[in-house]
Amino acid sequence: MSADGNRVRFGIVGTGWRSEFFLRIARDLPERFSVRGLVTRSEVKGRAVEAGWGVKPYSSVEALVSEAPDIEFVVVSVPWEPAPAIIRDLSARGMPVLSETPPAPDLAGLVELNGLVEGGARIQVAEQYHLQPLHAARIAIASSGKLGEISHARVSVCHDYHAMSLMRKLLGVGFENAAITASGFTSSIVDGPGRDGGPERERLVASRQTIARLDFGKKMGIYDFEDDQYFSWIRSQDLVVRGTRGEIHDGTVRRLVDFRTPVEYELRRVNSGENGNLEGHHLKGILAGEEWVYLNPFPEGRLSDDEIAVASSLEAMARYVRGGSEFYSLAEAAQDRYLSIMVAESLKSGTTVTTSTQPWAR
Repeated sequence: MSADGNRVRFGIVGTGWRSEFFLRIARDLPERFSVRGLVTRSEVKGRAVEAGWGVKPYSSVEALVSEAPDIEFVVVSVPWEPAPAIIRDLSARGMPVLSETPPAPDLAGLVELNGLVEGGARIQVAEQYHLQPLHAARIAIASSGKLGEISHARVSVCHDYHAMSLMRKLLGVGFENAAITASGFTSSIVDGPGRDGGPERERLVASRQTIARLDFGKKMGIYDFEDDQYFSWIRSQDLVVRGTRGEIHDGTVRRLVDFRTPVEYELRRVNSGENGNLEGHHLKGILAGEEWVYLNPFPEGRLSDDEIAVASSLEAMARYVRGGSEFYSLAEAAQDRYLSIMVAESLKSGTTVTTSTQPWAR
C-alpha cells in the first residue's frame, strides 16, 4: 500500500466547534490523517474552511460521497437533532459513519439507528473520554485484575453519556440493567471560563449539580457532576475506583501485593522536551510505579489529551472499516445515552427508576 494509502482518509459533515478537533488533528499529523472534504450548507463557512484548513467544501452528503477521493468513512459532527437523518443518508450510500456523541437525542432515535446496524450499516461513535490518556490508564489498571473484583466507581469528571461510558468501562459493566436514583442541587459560583475564553467581569451564576446512584446489583456507580466542572478554575475533577484488592483515587493507586503487603504509587505523566530533553514536546505516556500503563500513540504531534483521544478514535475507525473489530459501537453509545436519559428521568420524577433491556443489547 502507498504511503498515502496508509493514511486515515475521511470526510466530515459539520463546521461546529467539535469539527475543528478533527481538522486540527489532520493538520498536525498529515502523515497519518487526511480530511478529503467537508460538508457545509453555508458558502461563507465553506470558503473559510478551504482558506483556513485547505479542505475542499461540499454542499451535500451526496456530493462528498460521489466526488471526494477515496474516503474510508465520514465523521458526522453536527448537533444531535439532525444527526440521525445524516447517518441514515450516509448508511444508505454504503458509507461507514463515525458519529459524534450522542448519535441520537432520544430513545426512539437510538432504537431506529440500531435497526440500521442490524441491516448491515457500519456505525461507530467518537466517544473520546475513555481514550484520554489518564482515563485509559485507569481503565487499564481496573481491568487488569490488580485491584481484584471491581465493585464501585465514582465519576465526577464529565457529564451525562460521557460519564456513563467511563463508569461502565471502569466497572466492567456491559448492558446490565440498573436501578437509578438521582437528585439535584443548585448553588451559586463565580463565573469562570468557557469554550470562548475567560470571563470579562466578575459575576455570580447559578450552577446545577446532579448526583445519581446507579445500582447494577453487585456493582455500584456514582455520578456526580456540576455544570461548571469542565472549564472552572475552582471546581476540580474526582474519580474513584474500588475493588477487593485495591483502589484508584484520582492519580493514586493503592493495592495489595498479598494480604500483608500494601503498596501505593502515583500515576505519573512522563513528558519529553523537559529539563534539556530534545525529543520534542509531547506526552510520552503514563507510568504506574515501574509499569507503563499508557503510551501515547501519536508522539510526533503536539496534541492535548482530548486531541490524542479523538485521534485514537479516528485510527480505531480506520482499523474497523479495513476489517478490524468494533471499538465503540452504536450499541455501546446507545446504552450510555440511555443511562443518561434515565438519570434525567429519575431527577425529574424524584423517584428510583429501573432500566430495561433495549434492542441493541441483544
